[in-house]
Order: sequence, then structure tokens, then C-alpha cells
Amino acid sequence: MFSVLRHNVGRRGMRLLTSLAEPKEPVLRTSIPGPLSMAALERLSQLQDTRAALFAGDYTKSVGNYIADADGNMLLDMYCQIASIPVGYNNPRLLQMAQSPEMATMLANRPALGVFPCTEWSSTLEKAFMRVAPTGLDMVFTTAHGSDANELAFKAAFMHHARKRRGVRAWSDNELTSVMDNQEPGAPDAAIVSFSHGFHGRTFGALSATRSKAIHKLDIPAFKSWPRVPFPQLQYPLDKFSAENAVEEKRCVDELERVLRTHPVPIAAIIVEPVQSEGGDRHASPEFFRAIRSITRELDVLMIVDEVQTGCGATGTFWAHEQWGLAEAPDMVTFSKKMQAAGFFHTRQLVPDQAYRNFNTWLGDPPRALLAQAIVDEVLEKNLVGQTRLVGEYLKSHLLPLAIRYHRLVTSVRGNGTFLAFDCPTPELRAEFIELMRQEGVNMGGSGDRAVRFRPMLTLTKTHVNVFLTRLESVLNKMYQKYWPRN
Repeated sequence: MFSVLRHNVGRRGMRLLTSLAEPKEPVLRTSIPGPLSMAALERLSQLQDTRAALFAGDYTKSVGNYIADADGNMLLDMYCQIASIPVGYNNPRLLQMAQSPEMATMLANRPALGVFPCTEWSSTLEKAFMRVAPTGLDMVFTTAHGSDANELAFKAAFMHHARKRRGVRAWSDNELTSVMDNQEPGAPDAAIVSFSHGFHGRTFGALSATRSKAIHKLDIPAFKSWPRVPFPQLQYPLDKFSAENAVEEKRCVDELERVLRTHPVPIAAIIVEPVQSEGGDRHASPEFFRAIRSITRELDVLMIVDEVQTGCGATGTFWAHEQWGLAEAPDMVTFSKKMQAAGFFHTRQLVPDQAYRNFNTWLGDPPRALLAQAIVDEVLEKNLVGQTRLVGEYLKSHLLPLAIRYHRLVTSVRGNGTFLAFDCPTPELRAEFIELMRQEGVNMGGSGDRAVRFRPMLTLTKTHVNVFLTRLESVLNKMYQKYWPRN
């Protein structure tokens, strides 16, 4: 049983400790959102836009795999703050780190890490990031969040690309003056290639590479020369459609190669997600990713792998791209979400040629890095990646027969680890399904237009899966009785 210490710190530093433990199943006291949630959201709406808010969480009572709301409901959380909670609410190890002297010092004295790094920063980087660094990448650039990680990876790619073209010479006077007017040659035209349905964030560069939903991009100026190439749309089950999927992946690889060879604007890098996590949980085979890595190496284009959502174990390996069997590592791997800290791993050759170029005041956040250190400790010591792989196999083995029995509602079960998804026939039925699951005590989310995505914590067990499956089948039965009463 997952248990933690709930604490309150008074003026005199007194702590009141009480034990919290996961319930055996969801606790439902009201509909969701309940009256207290709605009141809290109404108050908040006077200060911030709350139209996307589903309920008000109570994070003093949330524990393990269960999220509490303001009304005392406890929901099994299969969405986990949009895939960003790794080892459970109020995890004891994380609470211990949060109360540590190191954390207090960093919270009270946030350093400008680029110019005044703390004496222990290199040790923190080793413990939080480098001991789980992707093979072949020996440096890490820490940032604020996932969009920021991709944005700064783009900058690193452009600086590297320009340095290759310029050679060893210094910047010319024309470059130094033209750049101040956002003109060439100081501000050269160059591009990042991204894939249809990909999502890479909401800052300007990241948004130009994002292709998931129009609402994300509308009214925002974009880098118009950045091309989009197709990402495979696989058919399921994979063993039945292997020939068709191979043709589809070859079509996408061929189009990528054509763009890289013929695009009128020089290409500095491509960016790709192992799973298009906002674009509908779209997958591709290891062969596809090996092919695009081969092309980028041949054409001297950098490859950025966006593991903001897939990183930290959810797919059954610490980094999803480990499953591709690449002959050469990607040039950069970005991360955030479950790591609770953000940044990108890279090779030494991508360090800019001068200081202060890829730079900002904070260059990351030591408190978040300390939490990442505790998360990595928890994941490695408890073999949570291995657990996720096994629990994911168990969950998927039950979803597949449900997709046969309830084929009008559940199709295209897919994924690795617990990073799973299935499709509903329409966006409206998907929305109804997620709402009914919430009223049954399970918090879930969607991706793309029709997909239901699974984003549980690494601490999910088979016991949790059984609780989930009972409620899943209840909802599927209700929807079948409503829409297909004779089936």
C-alpha cells in the first residue's frame, strides 16, 4: 500500500504528521466536478481563465495513484497532470527532498546558473540527469519547461548550422549590423523540419514546428519556411497490416528525404516524437526511425528527438528511442514532464562557439533538478521502468479482447509500456467516454481528435489495472446500451 506523511509547517516549525494511504478503489462523494470544486473554479475564474479546468484538486490529500478533489472524491489517475507525475502524489522520497536543507537553500537563493552556478551544481546534474542520459549524449542543457527545451534545442541547431557554413572566420561587419534588423546575412534563413500531427510546444519556434491542432497556432506569426512532412498513419492490428504499414512508412521516409534534398531553405535539423502524444498517439516502427536517422546522417542534418512526454520510463524503457536500435545516437534529446525538470541532452559539438549565446538568466531550476534526482533514485531503486513494462503488457492484454467485444467503441489498441491508447469512432463519443469514466472515478484524457490516451504513473500496479478495468467495462456497457442496445 502506498503511504506518505502529510505535513503542515507552522510558524514555529512544528510539523503535524498523519498517515495517508491509497484507497482500495475510487471514492465518489459527489458528481465531478462537485459543488466545492465549482466554487473554487468560480473564484479562480475572476483571476484566470478556467474554461479548460475539469475540477479543483486537493494535493494535500492526493496520494499515490489517486488524485483528490475539493469535494473529497478520490479518482484513480490515469492522466496524471497531462503525463507529468512519475512516482505518485505525495511520494515519500520527494517529500523528503522537498524538506531537505539543500532544497530550502535553493528556494531561498535561486542562482543565475550561467554566471554564478552553485558549488554542487555539477553533482546535481550528474545525479538528476547524466546517470540516465541517452547513450552517446554527454552533456545536458537545463531549461524551464518542455517548450523551452525544444526552443533552445532549435537555437543550438541553428548556431551549429551557421558555424558549419561560416567556417573558422569571424562574423563580418555586414552580419553584425544586418542581424539587428532581423535581416540576412546576420539572421540567415534556415529551417526546422517537423512532422504532420506533431506537437512540440507553444513558444514561437516550438509552435512553428507544431502541427497537431489549428487552435494551438491560430493568430500567431510563424516561421513560414519551416516545412512539414508526413508522419505514418499505421493501421491496426500491426501483424494484419504489416505490408500496408511498410508502404506507408516508406512514403513518409521518401518525402522526408525529398524535402531535405530539395527544400529551397537550408535545413538545420528535424524534430520528431517517438509517439505523437498530442496528435492522436500516432506510432511508427523502429525501422522508420532508423531510416530517418540514416538520412539525417547522410545529409548532415541534426536529429532532435522530443521525449518531453515519452521520457522517464512510461514506454517500458527510460527513453522511448532506446527501442529503435539506432546505429548512431540522436544529436539532441529533449525532456520534461515526468522528469519534473526540463532540458535537452546533446553532444559536445553543439556547444556554441562563444558564451552568452544559448543563454538566459536561470538556465534551469535547481529545486526542480533536486526533485528530478529524487525521482531518478526512486525509479532506479524500485525498477519502476521494468514494472511499467510488465504492468503495461498486462493492461494491453486486457484491452485487446475488449476491443473485439466492444469494437464499435474501442479500436486500434496500441502502445508500449503503459503509454497506451485506443481510438473512439468520433470526437463526441470520445468526450462522452472520458466524462463517464470520470464519473466512475477514473481520470483520463484524450489526444488528437479521437484517441483516448493512458498516461498513468510508473507506480501503477496490476491491482490498479484491475480497478480500472472494472470501471472501463462498466462505461463501455453503458454506452453500448445507449447507442447499440441490441448488440
